[in-house]
Amino acid sequence: MNMHNVRTFMQTDQQQLERRGAIAKILRDGIVRRQSELVSLLRRSGHEVTQSSVSRDLRDLGVLKASGRYVMPPEELTRAHGNFDSLSQFVRQIRTAGPCVTVVRTTIGAAQSVAVAIDKAQWPEVVGTISGDDTIFIATDRESAQSQVIDRLRSLFRV
Repeated sequence: MNMHNVRTFMQTDQQQLERRGAIAKILRDGIVRRQSELVSLLRRSGHEVTQSSVSRDLRDLGVLKASGRYVMPPEELTRAHGNFDSLSQFVRQIRTAGPCVTVVRTTIGAAQSVAVAIDKAQWPEVVGTISGDDTIFIATDRESAQSQVIDRLRSLFRV
C-alpha cells in the first residue's frame, strides 16, 4: 500500500468515527424514525453519507428500532462487548433449523443488535450470523457446536 492509499484509508477511518459519533448524538438528542431522516440530518451537519453507509453504521453501532424509532443500545452493552444482560429482554425464542443453523427470534427491530453482540463475542463455534428485523440465523460448522451455542444462548438470555 503506498502512502496515498494509507492517507486515504486513515481519512476514511477518521470520517467513519466522526460520522458514527454524530449518529449517536443525533439519536440520543432526538427522535429519528427513518434512515432517510438520519441521512438528511447527517448531510446538514457536513457528513458525506449514503443510505447504505448509514445502514452499515446503524448495524455496527448496535442501534435498535423500538416503538418506531431508532435508539442507541444501552451504554453498558456498548462498553462491555459480550454483556448480554441488557439484551435479554428482546430475545423471545431459540430453536434449531437442522444440525447447523440456530434461529433466534427477537422483538421487532432488535435482531441486528442481538446479532452484533453475538458477533462481537467471537464465540469459536459460530461461523456467522445473519439478522433481519426480528430473526437471527446463527450458523455453526457441526451439530455439537450448535448444542454449545444453544446452551450458551439459553443461559445468557434466560430463554
